[in-house]
Amino acid sequence: MRQAHPLSGLPQPCILVLSTMLGLLTMLSGLLISAAHAQEAWPTRPLTMVVPFPPGGVADTVARPVVEALSRSLGQAVIIENKVGAGGGVGMAAVAKSKPDGYTMLMALSSISIIPEADKILGKTPSFQLNQLKPIARFTADPTVLVVRSDSPWKTYKQFLDAMKASPGKYNFGSSGNYGTMHVPMEMLKANEKFYMVHIPYTGAGPAIVALLGGQVDALATGPSSVVQYIKAGKLRPLAHWGNVRLVSLPDVPSFKELGVPIEFAQWSGLFVPSNTPDAIVNKLREAAKLAANDEKVKEIIGNSGSPVMYLDAPEFKTYWDKDAGDLAISVKKIGKVE
Repeated sequence: MRQAHPLSGLPQPCILVLSTMLGLLTMLSGLLISAAHAQEAWPTRPLTMVVPFPPGGVADTVARPVVEALSRSLGQAVIIENKVGAGGGVGMAAVAKSKPDGYTMLMALSSISIIPEADKILGKTPSFQLNQLKPIARFTADPTVLVVRSDSPWKTYKQFLDAMKASPGKYNFGSSGNYGTMHVPMEMLKANEKFYMVHIPYTGAGPAIVALLGGQVDALATGPSSVVQYIKAGKLRPLAHWGNVRLVSLPDVPSFKELGVPIEFAQWSGLFVPSNTPDAIVNKLREAAKLAANDEKVKEIIGNSGSPVMYLDAPEFKTYWDKDAGDLAISVKKIGKVE
C-alpha cells in the first residue's frame, strides 16, 4: 500500500512554504559541509613569509630553516619575500593589512613593538598597530652584542667607552634603521654611559654588518646569529652584550650588567599573521610552528648561527610580547625624537 506524502494533508500554501524551507535547509547544509571541507584542506596553494629586512640579518637567518620545516608540515611551499624599508615597517605594515587567510605570514623582530611608538614620536600616523597582528610562535630571543672590527684599537668595553668619551662625535655606529633593534640598544647605552656617537642607519642588519666589515662604521649592536661567523673568523670582536647571563655562543663576553651598566635588550624573532585570521588556520600554523621549532635540522642550523631556539607557543608568546612591547615603548619615549 502506497504511503501518503507527509505534507499531503496540508493546505497548498503551507506545502509550498515548507517545501521551500526544506530546500533552503538542504542547500545550507551542503554549503556548511563544503566550507568545512575547504577549511580542512587549507592550505591549497603556496604561502608567503614576509621578512621585513634584507638577507643576512637575524629575521632572515631564522626564517630560512623555518620555512623548510613549515613547507613539510603544511604540504605546501612557503616562500620568503624580503620586503624591506623603514626599519622593517614596510614589510610589517604590508602583512598587518593583508588578507587574513593564513597565506601571508610575517617573521618579525622585537622592532615590531617599537615602530608604531616611534612613528608617534616623529609626528607620523603609525603605518600599523600591534592589534592588527596575531602572534603564532616565538623562535629565538637573544640579547644584542656590541661588536667592533678586530683591527680596531679597542680590546675591551672600557677602552671603547674611554675613546667615545674622549672624542664625542668622532666615531659612528651602524643599524638596521631608526628605532630598530640595532638602534635602540645603542641609544640605551649612550644614554646610560653619557657619550655621543653618530648614528648611520641602513636598510637592515646585513648591509650594516657589511659596512662595519668594510670600515664605513666603527661599531654596531646586533643579534649573535648575524655576527658569530665573523667573530669565529677573526674579523669582528665582541665587547659586551645586553643580556643578563653569559651567552652559550659567546661565553667569554661579559654582559653590560656585569660591567655595571644597568641595561638589557633582547632581539627576539617571532611569527605573526593578520589578527582576523580564522582560529582554525591559526591553530594549524601553531602546530606547524611547534614542529618546526622542535625539528632537529632547524635547531641545528639556528643553533650553529649563534641563536639557540627559544620557542614559545602563541599564548605564552602573547604574554611575553605584551610585556616586552610595554618596556620598549618606555625606552623609545626616553630616547625621544631622532632623525
